[in-house]
Parts: sequence; C-alpha cells; structure tokens
Amino acid sequence: MQLSKKKVAGLLSAATCSLLGSAAQADENPWDVDSAILYYSETDRVMAIEPVISATKDLGDDASVSMKLVLDSLTGASASGAVPSTMVQTFTTPSGNSSYQVNPNETPLDDTFLDTRLSYSMNWETPIDRNNRRNLGFNVSKEYDFFSLSGNALWDHDSNQKNTTYSYGINVELDAIDPVGGAPRPLTAMLAQDKTSGTESRDIVDLLFGVTQVINRSSLFQVNLSLSEASGYMTDPYKFVSVVDVTGEPTSQLFESRPDSRSRQSLFGKYKKMFSNKDIFTISYRYMTDDWGIDSNTFDFSYRFNMKEGYFIEPHLRLYDQSAADFYRYFLTDSEPLPQYASADYRLGEMEATTVGVKFGREIAEQHVWSARLEQYVQNGDGSPDVAFGQLTQQDLYPDVDALILQFNYSFKW
Repeated sequence: MQLSKKKVAGLLSAATCSLLGSAAQADENPWDVDSAILYYSETDRVMAIEPVISATKDLGDDASVSMKLVLDSLTGASASGAVPSTMVQTFTTPSGNSSYQVNPNETPLDDTFLDTRLSYSMNWETPIDRNNRRNLGFNVSKEYDFFSLSGNALWDHDSNQKNTTYSYGINVELDAIDPVGGAPRPLTAMLAQDKTSGTESRDIVDLLFGVTQVINRSSLFQVNLSLSEASGYMTDPYKFVSVVDVTGEPTSQLFESRPDSRSRQSLFGKYKKMFSNKDIFTISYRYMTDDWGIDSNTFDFSYRFNMKEGYFIEPHLRLYDQSAADFYRYFLTDSEPLPQYASADYRLGEMEATTVGVKFGREIAEQHVWSARLEQYVQNGDGSPDVAFGQLTQQDLYPDVDALILQFNYSFKW
C-alpha cells in the first residue's frame, strides 16, 4: 500500500516539530504558535536581535490560516566598501550633517549604522477540489528608509494517488526606498553630496515551479525552479567605491552604481529521510545564477537525533560559494575613465561561507516544544587580489566576516 505525500510530509513535519499534532473540528482546533528570538553578532560589526512570532489555525476541511510578525533591530558598524589607507580617512554620514574617522590601516566601517524593521505576513490556504489547493497571502514590511508590500499566490495539484504534488507560485513585490539624505547620483563624490530628493522605487516578480515526490513510506524529494525579475532602484545608497592614485592611496570616495534591473534563476532540490528510530536526515542543494554575473552554490545538511524523554539534538552544516558580479571592483584608479557600473560591496564579491552549529531541544507531550540553536558563520574572500598595488598590497581588501548566531524557539498550542 502506498503512503500519500500528505501523510509522509505530515509525519516528517511532526518529527521535526514543524507541525504539532492535529485536532478534529475547526471550532475546537487551537492555534499552533511558534515563537523565536534570534541573536546575530558579527565581530566588530553588525549586531541584530530579531523576535518572531507566527501562528497557524486549522479551519477544518483542509483549510488553514497563518500569520507571522517579525521585528528586527540592527546596530553596529557596516562596511562601506572603501579601501583602507595608511592615513586617517574622514567620511560623511548619510545625512551629510556629521562625519566619522577611520584609523590608518583599518577597514572603513560606518559605525552610525542603525535600523529597525517591522514585518507582518498572512496566508490563507483552502482546497479547490480533491486534488487542488490554493494559498493566498501578503506581506508588508517597514524600515526607517524602506517600505515593501507584496502579494503571493501558490497552487498545488496532487496526482499519482497524492504521492506527487506539482506547485505553481507567483509573488509580486513593490518597494519604496527613501535613503537618509536622499539617493546619491551614481559615481558622484561623497563630499559633493549630489543627491536626488524623493522616493525611489523597485518592482520584483518571482515565479515558482515545483514538484514534491513521495519516494516511499519514510522519504520524499522536492525540486523547485525559481525565476525572478527585478527592475528599478537596485543601488545601495550607503556604499562607496574608492578611487586610488599610483601609490594605492584613496583620493576620493564615489557612491556606487548598479544596473537598474536584475534577472535571477535558481534550481533547488531537497531530500528528507526518516529512519525507523525517527531520526531525520535532510540534505539540500541550490544553484543560482543571474545576469549580473553571479553564480552561487549552497549545500545544506542536517541530521536530527531523537533521544529519550522527547529530547533531540540536530547538527547542521551549510556551505556556500559565489562568483563576483561583473561590475564588482575592489577600487577604481584615477587614471581610468569611470565605468557605467561599479560596486565594492563585499556581498557582491567572490566569496565562500560556512555555517556550522547544532540545535538542541525537547518535545513535551506533543503540546510544547522548545529548542536552542547555536551556530558560527564564517565568510571569506580574496583579501590580497592580483589587482592590488602600492600600499594596497599591505592591506586586507576583503576581511573575513565572523558571526555568532543564537536562537531560542518555543512552540505551543493556544
């Protein structure tokens, strides 16, 4: 006898504490509530605290409603993209009303970085008929200088005695960016403060095509193809590109410039297996490519060991690598004409990153689950590229990013 995809997914989800049991009638069903608080801290850089609460209610007849509220608080220092110098460097803040200094031979960091984000999302899933379901939702997000509104729709079609599910989704996002001090004109000097007034905009459309296949009673495989088209204001208004002279010393700082569109395609696959002792092994891979020249690979592994009295421990490993964007530059020289696009944002450079950690928790009577996750994130690139010359050969042009991640989760029925 074959086991349907829905039953396998439910079994695996219950074992991983994603879903907590089920009730019979909609008016008797409690809310499944998941709460979490995340602490993220980069060494000498950004620190973030993120409380999250989400709730899902079974409405009966395979219908459900879910809501999620996220609050982000970020402080610390953010890399500006400028290169280090043997001399003291002075930078103006985004508002243009003050300045800060960077000591010789130190990576320029903007220590005035501060932001808070509030995000709310809601989804409603209902059956259309015996083999088809739809999920409709929206998300609204607000930061000090950013507002985003998006809507999404997902259709699931079951076939092969519900062992195969085909998914089709679309998400449309409308962003409004209102940079502090105005949006700088591309590749203009920092001190010139040549900025535009008013709000910039960006539109993003994402498409999803997926298949989930039950392999046997205890395992399933999922594959998704995602397509994304973005247009509008894509530049980071707070990042610089240094212009250096023949000695490698910076002579000016220019605001970066990025294309006003981006096309991305990604292929994602995941395999999940539950063993007879209810241990769970999960492995996934994602390949992404875009028309900016960035190609990336992401491998993710986890294994959940179930122990006595509801305790579990889950080691986790994530490996990531990417190529640099076509317009990524460590710096510009004063002897060359300005390119159309240039960015020294390390997030667009060639790099590798590793996340390793472990989650430990306990499920209590299928009503309450708590867990704690501790991970370390390390990102590195080429800090001594062949293009470096003069004093730049003595500098670290791509410093490592080392971060600590701590998260506590508590799930319960209410």
